[in-house]
Amino acid sequence: MNVATLTSKGQITLPAAVRNGLGLATGSRVEFVEIAPGRYQVHAATTPLQALKGLIGKPAKPVSVEDMNAAIRARAAK
Repeated sequence: MNVATLTSKGQITLPAAVRNGLGLATGSRVEFVEIAPGRYQVHAATTPLQALKGLIGKPAKPVSVEDMNAAIRARAAK
């Protein structure tokens, strides 16, 4: 079992096996997700920018800055 101790400053050091399993390195960020009261999952919160490429497709037709500004003004007027 991998165990860490909480310091007086609220810090922990993740065991090497956990860091390696999550693919963490110095400067990596982690996210704590509550899955039930008192139970959390730890996730690596670093995603390389290249992994996001193609996540959102190109629009069907180009939209001009003027059209975007007009849409914002119309929505704000409501």
